[in-house]
Amino acid sequence: MSDEPQPFQFIDSNILVYAFDNSAGRKWEIARSVLETCWQNQTGCISIQVLQEFYITVTRKITHPLDLVTARQIVADLSYWKVAIANADDVLEAIDLQREHQLSFWDAMILQSAFRCQCPSLLSEDLSHGQIYRRVRVINPFLE
Repeated sequence: MSDEPQPFQFIDSNILVYAFDNSAGRKWEIARSVLETCWQNQTGCISIQVLQEFYITVTRKITHPLDLVTARQIVADLSYWKVAIANADDVLEAIDLQREHQLSFWDAMILQSAFRCQCPSLLSEDLSHGQIYRRVRVINPFLE
């Protein structure tokens, strides 16, 4: 086993949501495994946007919403990961990504956050699996 640190993996909000939505079946199992690996290897990376999307979704939009106290605690726990905080330059870069690749602005912000954190991979089901945007490869863990 190597002592070299493993690279960070940027985790999109949909992966986090599935990990806490026990009605998600196989996606729940896979997402839980992804998070467990990130915790064990200390390789999880997210952004403020991801935390916001996660909180709103798990408290309002899943089959069995989490109570606010539980959701808050999960957000607090996730804040121990590497967290990207966007600045004006990131917004401008995301606009360029949006234009260059015909992405939604919010997806472009996620990609820019992953790039800013030097994550070689973004785990998401919202973008094309295998596609590389500015050195960040999109991985859909539900297809692997």
